[in-house]
Amino acid sequence: MPEYKIIAVDFDGTLCYSSWPELGSPNVNLIEYLKKWKEAGNKLILWTCRAGEALENAISWCDDQGLKFDAVNDNLPEIVEMYGNNSRKITCDYYIDDRALLPETVSA
Repeated sequence: MPEYKIIAVDFDGTLCYSSWPELGSPNVNLIEYLKKWKEAGNKLILWTCRAGEALENAISWCDDQGLKFDAVNDNLPEIVEMYGNNSRKITCDYYIDDRALLPETVSA
């Protein structure tokens, strides 16, 4: 197992206060946190439903914020090699998404 941790982070409503396909203002606190996380030797994955031009715009927007990713909508190459396949579910230690629910908060 890798020595580092992996965060997969959503774009719309999470990194960027936007409504697809528009771009909006940055979530400065989250972006600064992720930069420190990466500087500490950890990995970041941009995990978004965006594709095509909308995805290119999001990546460019992140670049403008000084936020660089180790993968975009994909597993890290070393994870694919370790498991011998590239599953559709991203392997990470943490997901950051504005639509996330914690399992213990969901009741029948």
